Amino acid sequence: MRIFFAGALAAAVAAAACGGGRGAPARPTVRIAAASDLNAAMGDAIARFSAGRPIDVSVSYGSSGAFYAQILNGAPFDLFFSADAEYPRQLTARGLARPGGDFVYAIGRLVVWVTRESPIDVERGGLRALDAPSVAHVAIANAEHAPYGRAALAALRSAGLEERLRPKLVFGESVAQALQFAQTGAADAAIVARSLVSAPALEDRGRWADVPAEAYPRLEQRGVVLDRAASPDAARAFREFMLSAEGRAILARYGFLLPGA
Repeated sequence: MRIFFAGALAAAVAAAACGGGRGAPARPTVRIAAASDLNAAMGDAIARFSAGRPIDVSVSYGSSGAFYAQILNGAPFDLFFSADAEYPRQLTARGLARPGGDFVYAIGRLVVWVTRESPIDVERGGLRALDAPSVAHVAIANAEHAPYGRAALAALRSAGLEERLRPKLVFGESVAQALQFAQTGAADAAIVARSLVSAPALEDRGRWADVPAEAYPRLEQRGVVLDRAASPDAARAFREFMLSAEGRAILARYGFLLPGA
């Protein structure tokens, strides 16, 4: 009997040694689909989150509608940060989100942006400055699948400018691409997310004016933990970080309004 136990012990030690040679268990990875207005803020948030946790984070940026379609078709994301509330609600209704996994993380804001060298006086004229004959092209996100594009059209309609400016409009696939059109000179101005133009890299490259909040529907931005999340605990940990005081402070720094503030 003693020989049997000694042999079993030796086998267990050998197995443990072999297992140890394979290294520690892999770190979980949170795969995020994020609306493009989060391009700057999310990078800061991920850096702060990952610094103190054994969790890796990968993120893809794009239009909320495009991500919604990809998720419906099985795209392997754990978390979806939408620029509106409707896409996460629809995913929940379709059974593609975990019960109680959706959350409001920010309220988006719309601005008119031009390069620093531009003669367009957006600070004084706001949206009406875009009606000048010298303005040939105004960039907005594609309203078919980008919430900020829909908000931009609503703001123009509210100002009585939609029909007058429609011939000038050029459409980016996302709000980030719309801003890029104005940055590169493909458009004279852009109606985009304040969170993008508040990024340090752009602070000295342009001028902007807020579009009055009452001019467009409230941009309530909602996220959701998806039902097919490979690491649901890690996904929930990142969600809780974004809703914490530290996560909210990062969002506020990039010009988002905070729910309940």
